[in-house]
Amino acid sequence: MSLERMLDTLVRFGLTLSEAQTYVFLAKNGPHRGKELVNTLRITKQQLYRSLRRLRAKGVVKATSQRPAQFSAVSLEEVLELYMKTFTEQAKALQASKKELVAKWRSTLEKDYSNSLDA
Repeated sequence: MSLERMLDTLVRFGLTLSEAQTYVFLAKNGPHRGKELVNTLRITKQQLYRSLRRLRAKGVVKATSQRPAQFSAVSLEEVLELYMKTFTEQAKALQASKKELVAKWRSTLEKDYSNSLDA
């Protein structure tokens, strides 16, 4: 898989381009400290730590407890499993609320149509 296609895939999964680039770099090159990442990825310290914070919250990057911390990527297999689980849960939630959403939408349309006739 090309680097560009991998980045596009990760962005479609909800990562920003900066987050995707950070993840891919860590996945390919192993653990790195923040300062090394700033220099290698040529982004600001603020951009990097914002991306790392989001990646950690999403469960795709881990950090050591030592200072300065080293950041590492979770395996692509784990990332894909995580996203499949998330998308499955979202699909189930949408399926569960589908009837209610459709009923409310139809009710709104009927009210709008009724109001336009009264005008």
